[in-house]
Amino acid sequence: MIIKSREINIGSYFRIGGDNPLAFILGPCVIENEIVPLKIAEKLKELSDKYHFNFIFKASFDKANRTSYNSFRGVGLEKGINILKKVKEEFNIPVLTDIHESYQAKIVSEVVDVIQIPAFLIRQTDLVYSAAITGKVLNLKKAQFLSPFEMEHVVNKVLEAQNNNFFITDRGTFFGYNRLVNDFKYFPIYKKFAPLCLDVTHSCQLPGMAKSSGGEPEYIDNLSYAGVASYVDLLFFETHFSRKESKSDSSNLILLDDLEKLIPKLIKLGEFVRKEIF
Repeated sequence: MIIKSREINIGSYFRIGGDNPLAFILGPCVIENEIVPLKIAEKLKELSDKYHFNFIFKASFDKANRTSYNSFRGVGLEKGINILKKVKEEFNIPVLTDIHESYQAKIVSEVVDVIQIPAFLIRQTDLVYSAAITGKVLNLKKAQFLSPFEMEHVVNKVLEAQNNNFFITDRGTFFGYNRLVNDFKYFPIYKKFAPLCLDVTHSCQLPGMAKSSGGEPEYIDNLSYAGVASYVDLLFFETHFSRKESKSDSSNLILLDDLEKLIPKLIKLGEFVRKEIF
């Protein structure tokens, strides 16, 4: 069963869902400093102009769920928001970041276009509600331990806050220890509620391996094609110039050079799916 989701606006930039073209969420896992996010955003904007696609720039000011206490977490809320503001204004693109505590929702809403609720925190009612009442678009990431059907409870919390601007992201479901799988059969369940995003690079993660999460980036292409063929509305890729220099999720991100080769193929497949299925 392939169905269309309803449409929502990503600020004043573009629309997702329905018959709208495949869009993307792209950016580094974490804000490492002021220079790297701006360089990555510049490259992504160049690709967007070249291949004619819409995207939301993503970067986290704090990675509060790192495997090790000593792992790099980011530049912090105040500095991170200022950097995201520079990205937004310099390149005229919407920006997204995640929050981990309720008080952060109002602060980030003054800059970002999309507030992301991390997968491990998606059942935290106060966190979801505080983000919802800002009126911003929300990215609701399904927890690795939840079924697609259980996301209806999260959706209802957002709707009860009088916010209808949200989409759902699948980032895989635990399959035993240290493995994630994506159940494409149930993707239509998500799309009954909202536009659907497939988080490709996190789905290629191997959680909790040794001192940090591992990854299987060699399967990114295959998973991406499957998602587009399943009529997702967005694809999510964390990306960087260098796997070695990336300070978070280096084992499962996609390098910018590889992303440039992949995106035109995904756009063509997305156009074919939208033309031929309906």
